Amino acid sequence: MENVLDIIKTRRSIRNFEDREVPQEILAQLLEAVRWSPSWANTQCWEVIVVKDLEIKKKLQETMGKGNPATRAIVEVPIVIGICGKLQSSGYYKGEVTTKFGDWFMYDVGLATQSLCLTAHALGLGTVIAGLFDHDKAKAVLQIPEGIELVSLIPTGYPAKGTGAPKRREVSEFTHYDRY
Repeated sequence: MENVLDIIKTRRSIRNFEDREVPQEILAQLLEAVRWSPSWANTQCWEVIVVKDLEIKKKLQETMGKGNPATRAIVEVPIVIGICGKLQSSGYYKGEVTTKFGDWFMYDVGLATQSLCLTAHALGLGTVIAGLFDHDKAKAVLQIPEGIELVSLIPTGYPAKGTGAPKRREVSEFTHYDRY
């Protein structure tokens, strides 16, 4: 296994993919990474939809926001992973919200998404996290029930080409000690 920091530093958003299937064993490892992600009080509020059907992917593509660079990838990849969150679970205790920030489903779904994408990269796959789409229309396409929100669509497959690293802020630019 590579060093985790190296995996974090080299993962990129991939929008061009090879025409190559992802083996079920690899998909199983991605889902296992989601399974072991941390969550608020171990609520595990995520739900995952694995989309392989081309007709469903075409319908999802129609929901993509104008100018979304992941639009083409939705139908080109072998797998689109829909990441959803169960409402009123994470951040709740005995049915009551417990923090200033309310429902923590977005936080927990973000952790699960990061686990999935870093694992995909470590296994030689590429991903791009798409959030610019009509969530309600995509939710209808995927027949997601009430109480569950579709947060992102993640085209997943073998990258056709790599991309360079974007400029990053220096650690000293965002780190504060003892006080802001």
